[in-house]
Amino acid sequence: MTKIKLLWADDEIDLLKPQLFFLEKKGYEVLQVTNGYDALEVLDEENDIECVFLDESMPGITGLETLEKIREKNKTVPIVMITKNEAEDLMEQAIGSQINDYLIKPVNPNQILLSLKRIIDNKRLVSEKTASAYQQEFRNIAMDINSGLNLEEWDNLNKRIIDWELRLDSSDNESMKGILEMQKKEANKSFSKFIDSNYEDWIRDQDGPTMSHNLFRNYLFPNLSEDKPNIVILFDNLRYDQWKIIEPIVNEQFRVLDEKTFYSILPTATQYSRNAIFAGMLPKDIQKHFPDKWLNDNEKGGKNQHEGFFLEKQIQRIVKKNIKSEYIKVRNINDARLLQDNIHNYLKNDLTVIVYNFIDMLSHARTEMEVLKELAADERGYRSLTKSWFINSPIWSALQVIAEKEISLFITTDHGTIRVNQPSKVIADRETSTNLRYKVGKNLRFKNGDVYEAKDPSAIGLPMPNLSSRFIFTKEDYFFLYPNNYTYYNNMYSDTFQHGGISLEEIICPFVKLESK
Repeated sequence: MTKIKLLWADDEIDLLKPQLFFLEKKGYEVLQVTNGYDALEVLDEENDIECVFLDESMPGITGLETLEKIREKNKTVPIVMITKNEAEDLMEQAIGSQINDYLIKPVNPNQILLSLKRIIDNKRLVSEKTASAYQQEFRNIAMDINSGLNLEEWDNLNKRIIDWELRLDSSDNESMKGILEMQKKEANKSFSKFIDSNYEDWIRDQDGPTMSHNLFRNYLFPNLSEDKPNIVILFDNLRYDQWKIIEPIVNEQFRVLDEKTFYSILPTATQYSRNAIFAGMLPKDIQKHFPDKWLNDNEKGGKNQHEGFFLEKQIQRIVKKNIKSEYIKVRNINDARLLQDNIHNYLKNDLTVIVYNFIDMLSHARTEMEVLKELAADERGYRSLTKSWFINSPIWSALQVIAEKEISLFITTDHGTIRVNQPSKVIADRETSTNLRYKVGKNLRFKNGDVYEAKDPSAIGLPMPNLSSRFIFTKEDYFFLYPNNYTYYNNMYSDTFQHGGISLEEIICPFVKLESK
């Protein structure tokens, strides 16, 4: 086993033999120097030093001066400052220069060991504890997956799985990540059966979860503030785990008052779910009441061109009082900059609803661009890329500008997305829709076990392009492929993020109410 290499710089190094001997017995290799110049030279020559112990009072250049020179060259190597001086200004200077710990002489061996454990072993210890805790939880999750969960229990299980995903993201334990991934596959298999058994009843009887078409009626309109502006940001394609990864950033300026989940309708695709959200209606009812505003999959034209109109009609129908509202759609960087420049103007509205399309573009771009496949090679990378984008995004900059104002903020989405891996063959005619996770058309032939079939689309609230049209939705992480050029398209789309079907990731979505701090 390779020893962890340390560097200790102290002009009284000979007096530290007991401490050095103790560290060597614990498996550390300690390089010893008596001044700052030698410490800098060793760091130039050795690139595998994992921690530096630095005495503050040394001849030549002081510990603080040495510290500053080390940080000029190396921003990441952990440094522990050791001194006889407890002066507050000295501590502040050291801390300001990014030390990792601060010890007062005389130091005993256990102090040193504890410091090393905190600095070097912290990640490993956290990883080991997380893995151990997940091993204990594994059996509970496995039992729950197969216990016939209800709506509330599925919601809680999904949150538990995502919580473990986020905790294991910082772990180097690949075996635990692999086990959790397999467990999530099992959860999606069971969840797909749950949707298959209940979905039509929810649509017919309206006694199921809050879904896309009643989202604003149930969650938004009853919670609108009358004495301050309300801003809704709908991030297209924002999964629940992506919300949890940006939540700590948002929490810097805004306080979460309530966090709920809702179920995206099928298909979990923008054309259906987002139109349903803004209209407050199922797609078949949108087509019935606004036939000139609805386009089926096989019809040419933009499918989400009338959301502002739908929102206005829903407010008139449900809120039943005059409120000043505005709908804004951000589709590109120019729209984003315009939003950032005008954010203060939106505070004059009672309600401003902003649709922000970046997450959806990110998932599609990852399918097409090799560099993004490298950056978001897996779920962890996809979350990390989402976080990096959000920190530097115009929408976060805009929210920071108005954070000092009294506002009610709502963050939500229309549906999520899943990384697909299993191809499922389908045979269809040329009029059939092109989405990889659902198909609508006539004469569809497919593998029954992979899909949920709606023989009567109107029974699940969907329009029928033709009298014999059917909808089929892939379950779990399947995606549809035609027999022609099967291998080519399998290689192209396998391991890409898609939406439109049935999975925990696509269906269970966040709706969060916040206020400025």
